Amino acid sequence: MKRALSLVMVMVFVCFTMLGCAPKEEPAQVETPVETPVEETVDLGESIILSTTTSTENSGLLAYILPDFTDKTGVQVKVVAVGTGKALQMGKDGEADVLLVHAKPSEEAFIAEGHGVERFDVMYNDFVILGPDADPAVLTESKSDVKASFMKLYETKAPFVSRGDDSGTHKKEKSLWESAEVTPEGDAYVSAGKGMGDVIQMADEMQAYTMSDRATYLSMSENIDLKVVVEGDAILFNQYGVMAVNPDKNEMINNAGANAFIDWLLSSETQELISGFGVEEYGQPLFIPNAE
Repeated sequence: MKRALSLVMVMVFVCFTMLGCAPKEEPAQVETPVETPVEETVDLGESIILSTTTSTENSGLLAYILPDFTDKTGVQVKVVAVGTGKALQMGKDGEADVLLVHAKPSEEAFIAEGHGVERFDVMYNDFVILGPDADPAVLTESKSDVKASFMKLYETKAPFVSRGDDSGTHKKEKSLWESAEVTPEGDAYVSAGKGMGDVIQMADEMQAYTMSDRATYLSMSENIDLKVVVEGDAILFNQYGVMAVNPDKNEMINNAGANAFIDWLLSSETQELISGFGVEEYGQPLFIPNAE
């Protein structure tokens, strides 16, 4: 009897030992679904106000490129084409969302004073001096020497029509008179206070000299008698820049739309659009893109 009881206890012990040594089943792991992050859509608003120089509009550039921006974003661009000085003032007054202008020292001062966020190079062309076929000041003899040309204009008292509107072109013109160390005066110097297209038309009617960005001149060249009499001097370089207005100016400023516009303008695709503008019609681009 004792032997039978002992056998039973041994068997129970072996059974428990075997159960204890059996591998434990790992609980099935339930995969936690990975949540795909939802991209936040930025409200770009319905429109932005672009304050810009008259040359970008008169040349036809804006009409050529802006539909692409609207197609891509749905944002309409309300263009206010004025002189660079007025465009910068609109930015200071919080009356625009983004600026596209061409007076780099003034633009850098605009940023330094806190009116804008950041300035970016966009494109460039050059300024040219236009004059009548008769060329009474004989500027073609010093065709690539701006300082000598402005000295001749002063000495011969040849009629000259100035923008006179604190635009980027006017700012450049004033600096050229300063480089020649003369101050234009008298009836021969006409301060028009008008945009580039109007000034070229006025100079053409008066058979006077004037200074223009090359793009606006080329866009009007078939309808006027003025010709390029001075070009090629390095001082005539004409850089354009873009800046978003400081959104702290007021709650009406569309900063998201302005930033979207800047990103689009500096993109390789839009830069390529700019590089092609004017080539077919004039045999050369009216603006050379140089965004970095």
